[in-house]
Amino acid sequence: MTHPLMFSLDDPLLARVRALASALPEASEKITHGHPAFFTAKVFAYYGGSVKVDGVYVQHERSIVLQADLAGREVLRQRPDAYLPAYLATSGWTGLDLTDATDWDELAELIEDSYRATASRRLVARLDA
Repeated sequence: MTHPLMFSLDDPLLARVRALASALPEASEKITHGHPAFFTAKVFAYYGGSVKVDGVYVQHERSIVLQADLAGREVLRQRPDAYLPAYLATSGWTGLDLTDATDWDELAELIEDSYRATASRRLVARLDA
């Protein structure tokens, strides 16, 4: 079953996320379940997510879903812009809503942290070189 696209191709926030994610070693992009996913061997970020509220999925269309280590995850989840994405939260993923007020330097660090949590040692070594 093909999922409909759940994002706008000309979304300027997606363009900024794409630029940050694609700058990482061997990062690629694919569409999965209607959302852009950034990955090496494993996904390190999704653009867009959803939460289930009273049996209905509520979209967070302009958001990013990231991995973090346990300490980082707890910090992320305390943020006012955070949400627990459906299906993914139990595997350690956290969603962050993106707005015009998003701190893009901080977001770049969070994307890199998620990359480090999922990429191979070889790719992390390339990032650190």
